[in-house]
Amino acid sequence: MTNTDMTSPGVTAARRPTPAAVTPRSRDKAAARARSAKRARRIGLNAFGVLIALVTLFPIFLMISTAFKPSQEIYSLTPSLLPSHPILANFSQVISGDVTGGIGSVWLFFRNSITVAVCTVLIASLLALLASVAVARFRFRLRTTFLIVLLVVQMIPAQALIIAVFLDFKRLNLLDDLPGLIVIYSAQALPVTIWMLRNFVATIPKELEEAAAIDGASGPKIFWRILFPLVAPGLVATSIFAFITAYNEYIYALTFLGQTHSDYTLPIYLTYFFGQHGAEWGPIMAASTMYTVPAIVFFLIVRRRLVGGLVAGAVKG
Repeated sequence: MTNTDMTSPGVTAARRPTPAAVTPRSRDKAAARARSAKRARRIGLNAFGVLIALVTLFPIFLMISTAFKPSQEIYSLTPSLLPSHPILANFSQVISGDVTGGIGSVWLFFRNSITVAVCTVLIASLLALLASVAVARFRFRLRTTFLIVLLVVQMIPAQALIIAVFLDFKRLNLLDDLPGLIVIYSAQALPVTIWMLRNFVATIPKELEEAAAIDGASGPKIFWRILFPLVAPGLVATSIFAFITAYNEYIYALTFLGQTHSDYTLPIYLTYFFGQHGAEWGPIMAASTMYTVPAIVFFLIVRRRLVGGLVAGAVKG
């Protein structure tokens, strides 16, 4: 047996080099460096967020500012961010409808847009909720194929389908009125809405439904008393998508409504401010400012549930 084999564990441990002792001073320096790095990272992220906010909000600020400017300031060679002499004439022209050739005031088109958007949200949310529960809870043939088709449909531009949809809706007598527009908007919102709500339903434990069934609750009662309240945050997130889709859409509205001016929506109404000899930028910006108010109000109503709705469905696929 060699001397190496006879070396005791205590001797070996004693011969190992020991790390240098960490003094309180070095520990304080390391903590100070970590705090400085954390503070610098936070400042950098805040500065980046402020920059994004400025870039995003500047067009909105310019729109509101231009809405209160007279024509001389709008077309001035030395533009200013704020109006020197604020006026309300642009809003008066939008409300009266004088610039648009007398086709109607903004309130008529505002009512049409709100009606279409709200009906789209209700119909798409209800159908998507039922479909998402079926996809997430039941096993059936071609289930995976159905989910893939939902994604494939979103890859097809809506403009590529407009001729085929127009011919189908003409056979069904759904042109030149708002119900046909509601149907097509609801169909456009359904694929994404179903896909998003499926993830929300999948995060709800089945044990809750089983326990309710054991206690004697019926199927509809389980659906409305258990599933619906838990999926409500997801409905809020998807309803915002459906509302914006229906409220801002222009191509289908112009194609399907034809010459029915009384059913025009706000996006079509804005085009009447572009004349043969130029654009009335003051009324355009005034109408755009009024146009954004319903979307902001809708967002403020549902904002409390929006954050929870966006992250809840990402827990489980």
